[in-house]
Amino acid sequence: MIHNHIALYQPVMPANTGNIARTCAATNATLHLIKPLGFSTEDKMLKRAGLDYWPHVEVIYHDSLEDFLLVVGDAPLFIISKFAQQVYTDIDFSQESCGHQYLLFGSETHGLPAEFIEAHGTETFCIPMRNDYVRALNLSNAVNIVLYEALRQQSFRDLNGTYSCEND
Repeated sequence: MIHNHIALYQPVMPANTGNIARTCAATNATLHLIKPLGFSTEDKMLKRAGLDYWPHVEVIYHDSLEDFLLVVGDAPLFIISKFAQQVYTDIDFSQESCGHQYLLFGSETHGLPAEFIEAHGTETFCIPMRNDYVRALNLSNAVNIVLYEALRQQSFRDLNGTYSCEND
C-alpha cells in the first residue's frame, strides 16, 4: 500500500497550512513542514483552519530542504511548480512497489528555489492554468487537486474503504 506525504516548503500563510492539515487528516497523508515557517504553529489562524483535526495528522518538521530530501531518500518525489513543463496528470501515482511517495509544494510567495526546480526537472509537474489573470493557484487548492488525483489512481485504497461522500 502506498502512503502519501505532502511537503510544504517554507509556507507563509497559516490558513493554507491549516486547510492542508485538514486534508491530510481526511486522506491519511503525512504533512511535512520545511522551515523556516512564516508563522508560529501556535497561531490561532492555523489551528482554526485545521479545526479539531490536528491530533489526527502526523506532522514532521524539517530544518531545511536538504534535511527533507534525506528523509525522502529513494522514494518517489513529485514536485509541483507552475514552472514545470510536465502536467501532474502524467504522474503514475499507483506505483505498487513503493511504500511512500512525496508531493512537494513551494511557498505561497516565492515557490521553490529556481536551481532546485532546474536540478529536478524530470520530477517537476504543473497544474495547468491561465496565467494571464492569475499568478498561481491557492496552495491548499493545489495540494487538494494533486493529492486527490493520486488517491484516485490508488483507487482510494489508502482510505481503507471508509471514505464518505457526505458533506460537512
